[in-house]
Amino acid sequence: MPPLDTHIFRKIHNYSIGNVENREIDSHGKLPLLYEDGSGNKYNKATYGFSFSTGNHQVEFEPLKSFHSLDALFLDTTPPFHSYEHKMRELADIESQYSELIKPHTQSHEKAVQHDPSGPKLSTDAIIRLGGERFIQSCSSTSMKDISISNHPYGGSFSGLSDEEVKDVQLIENLLLSSEKVTKQQYERSIKLLDWCDVLSCSMENPVQRLVHYFSKALREKIDKENGGDTSGGSKKKDEANLAERVMTPSATATMLYEKTPLYQAGHFAGVQALVDGLSGLKNVHVIDLSIKQGTQCTILMQALVSQPNCPIEHLKITAVGTNSKQKIEQTGVWLKSFAESINLSFSFNLVIVEDMLDFKKGLLELDPDEALGVYTSCGLWGMIAQQDRLESLMKVIRSIKPLVMVVCEVAANLNSLNFVNRFIEGLFFFGALFDFLEECLGCEDEIRTFTESMHFGKGISNIVASEGAERVMRHVNINVWRKFFARFGMKETELSMSSLYQAKLVVEKFPCGSGCTFDRDGDSLVIGWKGTPIQSLSSWKFS
Repeated sequence: MPPLDTHIFRKIHNYSIGNVENREIDSHGKLPLLYEDGSGNKYNKATYGFSFSTGNHQVEFEPLKSFHSLDALFLDTTPPFHSYEHKMRELADIESQYSELIKPHTQSHEKAVQHDPSGPKLSTDAIIRLGGERFIQSCSSTSMKDISISNHPYGGSFSGLSDEEVKDVQLIENLLLSSEKVTKQQYERSIKLLDWCDVLSCSMENPVQRLVHYFSKALREKIDKENGGDTSGGSKKKDEANLAERVMTPSATATMLYEKTPLYQAGHFAGVQALVDGLSGLKNVHVIDLSIKQGTQCTILMQALVSQPNCPIEHLKITAVGTNSKQKIEQTGVWLKSFAESINLSFSFNLVIVEDMLDFKKGLLELDPDEALGVYTSCGLWGMIAQQDRLESLMKVIRSIKPLVMVVCEVAANLNSLNFVNRFIEGLFFFGALFDFLEECLGCEDEIRTFTESMHFGKGISNIVASEGAERVMRHVNINVWRKFFARFGMKETELSMSSLYQAKLVVEKFPCGSGCTFDRDGDSLVIGWKGTPIQSLSSWKFS
């Protein structure tokens, strides 16, 4: 295993936050609002800015190649890093190399200021960056002795931090030091550092301490596995194999989390608007949902379709596709039928359950040539990255039915690198943002937060950090990887309308914690984040 390369911080976590400016909402593709202001106010401008990338992200069609070539597509393609020892000799320019790591997220027109301990607490992202700088210093104390860090917004001693923030920075530093010892197979030294982390962290404290608690636990699992001491056996492997399935299974906890927090609602409302944009003006609509779960997005779609003033919907058919949870999805179908009746919508619901996605065929969909077809999926594809023959088979079926639009919402992090260090650092920032998000939106004592972090985030961290090969099922990839994959099936990315962006903005305004949500354009797609860290991407596609 290659040793930890400190230069990786800047390569992996180099999210840029563009200038924020108010933009007029144009009339292109604008439909009745899916989420209205309860006060009755009409909005003419988006008060949340969206930063637009200047690069051309359009991917031309590529002939479908032999499937083994997709293995490399879904892996991290970052060039190999130089050896750790070599990098230590390059740390003389530490301030410029790691500026993206150690500076807090600020808008480009603002200057970093001294932190006021009496003011707002530092975000989890800022604590991770500061802990990263301390880690870099501790790994290169000799090389760093003549280097000034006076330009750092908090100074070398971090004198502007509160006692709790200093403790949190030290926790991150020691967690990183422990991971470095693991890469060098210095397990005893790693365990001593983890013992220190465990004393000062637990699953019920602030977001940083909860984050360190779960990453420390995952590192211990990795050490056990590498020393042949993992005694969990088949039960652990079965639990890992069912991880993706469990995330996709409808549950009461997931419903309550959805209702209490803005991020996922924003993705749903914007995604449904993109679906409506692609099916606008059509009266007989058939939507194939690859991730129906509780069906909330379907009710949003129904209301949007019946609200069209110039072309009211005559019939909506929804087909749910899955490999498990048949009874729960059937219950979702019953609820959707009842909801459709309440708004006088002609509606039918079909369910296609297959044991294996390789068994999913066009003939199971009960297609009607007079229907306008659309496909919707929210985190319904990533679980098949580890089984790429299933993913390819699914996409071939979708291509064969020629939908007018396919809307895809997926996790925006890149957690599929073969390199342990890449996954560890990317996961630290990604889950750090999620822990921060739940803390701010739900509070420290909320039972939904506790359950979500333990049963979903904690197990996800464990799988990303401690598992390798077929056991590693948490394989999220970013929008650029999905672009390359979809291009193989002749899919063309279409620009999301300003109405979609507007819907997302209206949702987050309803929540007291909504100001922490950020929206950025990546080509024609929308990246929804928390305080600048990407959480999920939303994109809309058509087939050539």
